[in-house]
Amino acid sequence: MLLAVMLVLGTVGVIYADRNGYRDLNEDGLTLLDCFYYAVVSLSTTGYGDITPVSPDARLVNVLVITPARVLFLIILVGTTLEVLTHQYRNSLRISRWRRKLKDHVIICGYGTKGRAAVSALLETGYDKSRIVLVENREEALRQATATGLAVVEGNATRSAVLNQADVKNCKAVIIATDSDEASVLITLTVRQLTAGQVRIIAAVREQENAALLKQSGAHHVIVSSSTAGRLLGLTTTAPPLIDVVEDLLTPGQGMALAMRSAERSEVGRNPRELQALVVALIRRGKVVPLGGEHACVVETGDMLVYIRDESATPAGVSV
Repeated sequence: MLLAVMLVLGTVGVIYADRNGYRDLNEDGLTLLDCFYYAVVSLSTTGYGDITPVSPDARLVNVLVITPARVLFLIILVGTTLEVLTHQYRNSLRISRWRRKLKDHVIICGYGTKGRAAVSALLETGYDKSRIVLVENREEALRQATATGLAVVEGNATRSAVLNQADVKNCKAVIIATDSDEASVLITLTVRQLTAGQVRIIAAVREQENAALLKQSGAHHVIVSSSTAGRLLGLTTTAPPLIDVVEDLLTPGQGMALAMRSAERSEVGRNPRELQALVVALIRRGKVVPLGGEHACVVETGDMLVYIRDESATPAGVSV
């Protein structure tokens, strides 16, 4: 667009400088508006003929300047159209290609700071890159995601058609990592409507007051980035070593890490605190079971154990 505008303005300047060599139907001379009119109809090959070059200089300028400018203008117009059509075709081809072999994938809405961190966390825990689908509408973020080899669906994640392109009905989970709480709520509502609540939704919000709204909208897990960052800042001030422990637990491949695995047969019926692994939580039918309290908690068949694993040892579970 910028090149086309510059070409039109340059042509107008050439015509206006030699405006006395042109004749219009009114024979009252060319104004600046007439020069713009003649430049546009000439470059677009419309050519009504109501303004014509009559002097030898004006005709020579048309041969040496206006005609090459007309050809260049058409190249810009056709080239831009072909570029858009080629981009759309490649995008559709890429989407149809990975959708044929896609199953139990994770959709990430937004590739900002939170979205990139979510992708990195999935890859660090061994998640297959081909099962990660990114939904984004910012051009720079799209280029970055494509450069890393991620499957990308271009568009606004609040729209049903865009989420359907990402095959939201057959995905494993949707991670909402947008920069706006309002957009997170709209995406959550759209995902819940399309999937009838059958897909797990994990959303991040900036403000604590919006967390309840997101849960009411259908999000299964809500992470408040501002309050979480505030707690970590408070820990750093009052107990600096604790922040190092938290970072160590959240960083796979270094020191300690949180991991989750199914309870073994030999562990069923035992107290989680009596097990060899340092169990910090017990997951039963998708809910966290308190390890303390008045009633003693024992491991049951089908329980998931969240424990602290030594990353220097051989992995025995799935990092979380």
